[in-house]
Amino acid sequence: MILRPHTADDVSAILDVWYRASLIAHPFLSEEFLASERREIEAEWLPIAETTVCEIDGRVVGFLSLVGDEVGAIFVDPRHQRRGAGRALMDHARTVRNELEVAVFEENAIGRSFYDGYGFEFVERRTNEETGHPELRLRLGTVGERL
Repeated sequence: MILRPHTADDVSAILDVWYRASLIAHPFLSEEFLASERREIEAEWLPIAETTVCEIDGRVVGFLSLVGDEVGAIFVDPRHQRRGAGRALMDHARTVRNELEVAVFEENAIGRSFYDGYGFEFVERRTNEETGHPELRLRLGTVGERL
């Protein structure tokens, strides 16, 4: 397992991982919304994010994008989930940020379980303006810090 900064050559693989993982984690989102998000990720978010990919046997199997202290995205190919790639990516994020925040859809049981297991704590619940679905804002503070 290799973690490295993403390159322009990785964009297609990143979008593929995002889409396949999103279908499983976000079955409540419409195909139209996912198509719109895919375009937005490529055009707007990847260019401004600090994105690290996880590579196994020369293939991108996951990625994590940071925008400041915000985990804008962390997705692992469903065929490689529960094998340490997500944890390795989050461990890497902890080495470059003291605190992390993330928004996760309340209905995303996979994501919520991952964040709970990693030690993120609840900050607030709100409605996502684009989808109308509730999402949770979570925070992972510095070691030893309590909210």
